[in-house]
Amino acid sequence: MGTNMPFDGVSGAVLLARAHDALVSEGVNVLRCSGVWRSDAWPAGTEQPDYFNAVLEADVGARDPRALYEVLRAIEQRFGRERRERWGARTLDLDIVAIGDLHGAFDGIVLPHPRMADRAFVLAPLAELEPDWRHPELGRTTAELLADAPPGGGCRRISDFPGHGVGKGCPFRACGGASHCEIPRGALVYVPDPSN
Repeated sequence: MGTNMPFDGVSGAVLLARAHDALVSEGVNVLRCSGVWRSDAWPAGTEQPDYFNAVLEADVGARDPRALYEVLRAIEQRFGRERRERWGARTLDLDIVAIGDLHGAFDGIVLPHPRMADRAFVLAPLAELEPDWRHPELGRTTAELLADAPPGGGCRRISDFPGHGVGKGCPFRACGGASHCEIPRGALVYVPDPSN
């Protein structure tokens, strides 16, 4: 999940917390939350405010990828999301990063997210929750992908998720687990394997 524009008088981590609550109200069982990460707007060089990002691990019940996608789009719209341009500023961006080891296209939804491996702002919060998750097509763990993410972008952990401490610190080993670290740069919803 990500945001770089205010909505209804709130922004940043507080807006992400409200999006969390909206997911729960739609029957998405949030199991764990990463910390909140701040990064430069994507792609580099855009004249936008910084993004605030987090990854939530969720049990989505019997929803298939398309049904989950529709829930995420409806929540984005409730939060004022307008899709005018690719990579434009947004009040809320909710993406399915992965569902266990599923890979391929599922009714138009490509899993894992096709650009996740290049984006530290996805990999860093995902690695807080699942550093050993293995990308089913690339065969590499989240931690390995994060270590090789392209440099730049100023991705840094700024806080625990409001009301949901993760207690693990930063996954990027070079910082020694500091809570406010800088990492090389590269929703977001991670769904564990539903068969487990």
